[in-house]
Amino acid sequence: MSTRNLENLAEMKCKEDESKPRPEILPETEGFWKAAARHELAVQCCGSCGQNMHFPRLLCHRCLSDQLTWKNTSGHGVIYSYTIIRQAADKRFAGDVPYVYAIVELEEGVRMISNVININPSEVRIGMDVQVVFKDLSEELSIPMFEPTERRRM
Repeated sequence: MSTRNLENLAEMKCKEDESKPRPEILPETEGFWKAAARHELAVQCCGSCGQNMHFPRLLCHRCLSDQLTWKNTSGHGVIYSYTIIRQAADKRFAGDVPYVYAIVELEEGVRMISNVININPSEVRIGMDVQVVFKDLSEELSIPMFEPTERRRM
């Protein structure tokens, strides 16, 4: 492929990313997105009972405390479950298929839904070790995704 064609392809991909829906940043999710923009993966932690939580909430789901703070994670986890998306439900994602939609269990004990990238989808397995990587959509918005990594257990 010529350099010109590669530039055109990169420009098309960039425009495609711009047309995709963006997450709605709510007061309870703002800390998560601010951390992601810094390429840090954060989860909420309850100051009353110590429970780690994801997805972000206004109250602890264990003790109903509102004493919630943000805690950076290691960014490491394992694939708990996954599926391979082979047909886009929205035409804006048609260029991404096939892609892996996974539940990742972080070392900190919370589960998070994300994409697994930088691997052939047919090679993904439950229990596979992964680490967070970030896809920058703008200076203010980065999306956490995961990629395979060497085994690193604490």
